[in-house]
Amino acid sequence: MSTAPAETRIGQHSLFGWSLAALLREWSARVDAAADDLPQGTRGYQLLTAVVHGNPPSQAALAATLGIDRTVMTYLLDAFESCGLVERQQDPADRRTRRIVATDRGLEVLAAMEARVAAAEDELLSSLHPEQRAVLRELLERAATGTGPDEDRCRTVVEATGRG
Repeated sequence: MSTAPAETRIGQHSLFGWSLAALLREWSARVDAAADDLPQGTRGYQLLTAVVHGNPPSQAALAATLGIDRTVMTYLLDAFESCGLVERQQDPADRRTRRIVATDRGLEVLAAMEARVAAAEDELLSSLHPEQRAVLRELLERAATGTGPDEDRCRTVVEATGRG
């Protein structure tokens, strides 16, 4: 990491974009490797994350949240259901709607995945001290908040990594 003052760095603005792209590319590759045992890999990780943390009201809402075609979503959910990670439950408020709910096994798998992703992120940022990693994460989250019309974080990752 350069210790030169910002005003003396050559090409600072172009390095900003390169830095973000390089980190995203490497983050994506590491998450792909961490998620290789899930149906659809990273897409499956994002689906399980959205189900557990986003609590979408329906299968259609989940598909819209992740930017996945509804037909593809059906096949993806079939795979997750057959692995015992999620189940479709009738919505008590609307019998025509099926809510997607993580099973206990799905919650365990997601917790393990989140730990692997956190380890991959720490490895990716290993050139920084732990305090610097925390500051970088906080600043990136703060800078990214409100940058676009879509505040859905899962959808943003799907679109940025081309996983839609």
